[in-house]
Amino acid sequence: MTTSKIKSLAHLKSLLATQKKKVVLANGCFDILHVGHVRYLEEAKDLGEILVVAINSDKSARQLKGKGRPVTNEKERAEIISALECVNYVTIFDEPDVANIILSLKPSIQAKGTDYTADSVPEAETVRSYGGKVVITGDPKNHSSSDIIKNIGRP
Repeated sequence: MTTSKIKSLAHLKSLLATQKKKVVLANGCFDILHVGHVRYLEEAKDLGEILVVAINSDKSARQLKGKGRPVTNEKERAEIISALECVNYVTIFDEPDVANIILSLKPSIQAKGTDYTADSVPEAETVRSYGGKVVITGDPKNHSSSDIIKNIGRP
């Protein structure tokens, strides 16, 4: 069952501490899963051996995206992302960014989508502080959950 991939940060930290594999962290709201998300996560997985995906909680997603968001609740978003073959683990976070997760897990790579540059990623300095790298993955930002929501119901 895919929900077995969903872990608390504390559990994930102890689980990964016992493994000597290259960990990649990706994160986002993943409100309505689309091809851009899939391409971002598949390319992120290609950078290492374990892909951890941190998903914004409902509260965090609402703060980022605004009223009426997320459309899909955090538990369902986590289950959907965990169903992807390229994803090894999923965790849900409440904070506005993933700095706490980065400092807890110290992934070798933080993968971010093409709406960022390696220098514009909010947590870039946190990742670099322990020798990690920030890598931009995925296709050009031509897809978004917001655009899908706007297009629903259009004739």
